[in-house]
Amino acid sequence: MAAKGKKLNLLLIGIDSLRADHMSYHGYPRLTTPHLDRFMRRGTAFDNAFSPHIPTTSGYGSMFTGMDCFGMDVVALRHEGGLRADLRTLVEILGESGYATTCVGFKGNPASRGFQNYIDFEGWGSWEAGRSRKAEHLNNVTLPELRRLAKGDEPFFLFLRHMDPHSPYLPPQPFDRAFYEGDELDKNNTSLDPVYKFKPFCDYFASWFPPECTDKDYIIAQYDGALAYMDACMANIFNTLDALGLADDTLVVIDSDHGETLYDHDCYFDHHGLYECTLHVPLAFILPGKVPAGGRHRDIVQLKDVTPTILDLLGVKADIAFDGRSLRPLIDGKPFAPEPEFYITECTWMRKHGWRTPQWKLIHALEPDFHFKPEVELYDLIRDPEENCNLAPKEPGVVAMLEERMKAWIARREKQTGRTAPIFTNLDWHGKGCGPFTSSQQAYDSMHIGSPKAARDLQELQRQRGQKKL
Repeated sequence: MAAKGKKLNLLLIGIDSLRADHMSYHGYPRLTTPHLDRFMRRGTAFDNAFSPHIPTTSGYGSMFTGMDCFGMDVVALRHEGGLRADLRTLVEILGESGYATTCVGFKGNPASRGFQNYIDFEGWGSWEAGRSRKAEHLNNVTLPELRRLAKGDEPFFLFLRHMDPHSPYLPPQPFDRAFYEGDELDKNNTSLDPVYKFKPFCDYFASWFPPECTDKDYIIAQYDGALAYMDACMANIFNTLDALGLADDTLVVIDSDHGETLYDHDCYFDHHGLYECTLHVPLAFILPGKVPAGGRHRDIVQLKDVTPTILDLLGVKADIAFDGRSLRPLIDGKPFAPEPEFYITECTWMRKHGWRTPQWKLIHALEPDFHFKPEVELYDLIRDPEENCNLAPKEPGVVAMLEERMKAWIARREKQTGRTAPIFTNLDWHGKGCGPFTSSQQAYDSMHIGSPKAARDLQELQRQRGQKKL
């Protein structure tokens, strides 16, 4: 632990698009994250952590503010303006408390407001550009910055946004073949046919899939290979922490803004759809002497709990009524009231919301989506954990019960915040200027992404747009 009276440092590692169930730490049969596994065992992890408000802007927004979508008033990837001016982010709180703050890889997004120093790295790629060494690019700028911060007199907050699990999945050799022994060009394999036929994304996929690739398992293996490559590079960060003598003085937090769908639910190799593969994320806190090593908890927790927990562990006071709660009691083995059911939203390529309980998942589309899915979906998470069987037509009573609970929650939060639920007000979330789509065909014909540059431009919002006030 830090010497008495000395403030602890914070290293927050946000791994974009990391679905928890593809980590070997969480039981995945492929050894994708051995270094992360070992490092996470030095602290306490939460096996049922969720990002209820996807994707990136709302996920990181909740993580950095300790608020749910009502509290931060953000649900959309293409969020208009910055975060609410009356919100104080984790970054701003720590900056006001004397911390030096640096952000690596998240410049320009509304959720990254308040850092004193922003550093970029090349976190995308394409087939034409060659295999992507995203994590090495991150290390090349992070390690010098970590050494610089370590020499300073101030405590520091260093945020890293790893991009390896985010498409394009193009890990370098030998990680590209680490989990694949087949023939990705096999003409008899037609598993990628529906992917190539999906007009909104087909040009984007063509920009980074190997030419004439036919096997969806090869693409999934690239995702897993990207995890393993990133994991190997992260060992350098962990070793540098130790070498600089920072390990005992630094709270390390590992999490993700959302998961990834891969081939699931026809939401190909992206992170939309309110399914478990997108909502379930890793979360771990590592701080020797203050956070028990080897701790694992199955309680349901959310990204809104991250900021209150960090501040609690750092001993930094903030006079803020967070929507989230500090997980310190759980970490310390003390009683903790569960929050087993919660509201979920998505506003990336579709506008939907829903309600999740330990058994049931309700998904309700607020306008027709480009996958031509039904307006209402219902899944029994106990009997059907992969969410393959939509029970909405057979269980109208369950649908009605969950709709009632969701509407009651929305009404309560709207009254508490004095604002309409943001999922109802973000009507130009797609940036097309036409308001809500009136048919799935309109959505299908309107939504399109053509290149990694276009994808990057969507996610890294124009800086001037992100600076606007609500």
